Amino acid sequence: MRMRKKKHGAERIAACAEYLISDVTHLSTLGSNQTAIFPAVRPIHMEIGCGKGNFAVGMAVAHPEWNFIAMERVSDVACCALEKAKAAASDRPGDNLRFLIGDAQFLSDWVEPHSVSRIYLNFSDPWPKKGYAKRRLTHRNFLALYKNILVDGGELYLKTDNEGLFDFSMEEFEAMGLTVLFSSRDFHKTPEAEGNIMTEYEANFSSQGMPIYCARVKF
Repeated sequence: MRMRKKKHGAERIAACAEYLISDVTHLSTLGSNQTAIFPAVRPIHMEIGCGKGNFAVGMAVAHPEWNFIAMERVSDVACCALEKAKAAASDRPGDNLRFLIGDAQFLSDWVEPHSVSRIYLNFSDPWPKKGYAKRRLTHRNFLALYKNILVDGGELYLKTDNEGLFDFSMEEFEAMGLTVLFSSRDFHKTPEAEGNIMTEYEANFSSQGMPIYCARVKF
């Protein structure tokens, strides 16, 4: 479902400018010069497709030992996430959360190679039509991009409600030679779910009794 365009969206995003990476050139030295974006150097975790920001904000609060970059392609959606992050700023004394409005296909152009420790894909668009497979964020073309920006041994976490996307993703992980550290077709019933931060979609699906599919892989 397409989000209704935000009234005064540009002004609202500008009001949260301190949490927005507006100059992507700062990402080109992410491994060697984090202080262009964050006040302290910490391992970088990145969520691709952050939606309205529940996961990113929750993880940044729960893990002050990490720096988080939350990426969202749709500016009106990013607006909601930015405002949520600003409202919860006092819960993040380490100031460890930033947002990036952009498309994942350009990640390797923007982000310094081998600078990100972990990538999260939460409830990404499944693009269910067969002809759209290359648009899925777990397609091998995207996995190659992630490999470029992840540190050696970096990890990718996937959560989805879509069994088809999960099966496709597991096949792509195998094709790319990735090591599967964990996988489940009912994540919330596993010990791995302890401390899990839910996205907006995840909370909704779980309240309806729908299973959550999850995988964690190492590059």
